Amino acid sequence: MSTWTHWHNRFAERARRPLPHLDDAAELPAAWHAPLARSLARFQIGEAGEGRIAHQVARVTLPAVDDEYRAALRLFVREEGRHARILGGMVRGLGGELLRTTWSERLFVRVRRLAGFRLKILVLLAAEVVGIGFYGSIAARLPAGKLRAALEEITGDEASHLDFHVDFLRRQIDGAGARWLARAAWLSIAGIACALVVVDHGGTYAQVGVGRRRALVDYAWRILAVERALTGPAPARAAAEP
Repeated sequence: MSTWTHWHNRFAERARRPLPHLDDAAELPAAWHAPLARSLARFQIGEAGEGRIAHQVARVTLPAVDDEYRAALRLFVREEGRHARILGGMVRGLGGELLRTTWSERLFVRVRRLAGFRLKILVLLAAEVVGIGFYGSIAARLPAGKLRAALEEITGDEASHLDFHVDFLRRQIDGAGARWLARAAWLSIAGIACALVVVDHGGTYAQVGVGRRRALVDYAWRILAVERALTGPAPARAAAEP
């Protein structure tokens, strides 16, 4: 049995879930609608843009990359597409409009296009941390309802995506020098990504009662937890809780 069979099976099982119905956001304070819609529209673009790597993996020959990993990665991409559809429903329910592109998404795409496959996965890993931190922080401030439940579901999915990418990257890191390089690359990429998100979405954080300082501290703990999972002596679940 392949190392990746359990991931393939997990993604395949979740693919059968129906999309949640998000017809409106009546449970939210009216002042939250516009900033949340703007932020979720920006995240929606990122969730929708992972398809290229599913094609690239067919040509990759690296340790631990086999047909089961390729199939699992394709299912991961499909799940990200599902998130994009859910977020699109949220944006429309909040009275917002979907975006075609943003400066941060263009930067993210350019970095990935310049990178090799392993570095692309590291960048995706940073995106998972960004998503977990943002979706989780926002969901925790929302009243009970469909929007909160959908964000909590996405946060849980992103946590397992994070562990999936950590499982892959750990198998690519061999030796003290490789661990040092992985640590340096991770701290740099994730630190910049999380700082940009806090700046970019500062208004939304403030509107729901999460200060920028608190968001940065939360991200710092998450980044360090993933760093330990990537380069520590034994694999660890680095998921949603810092």
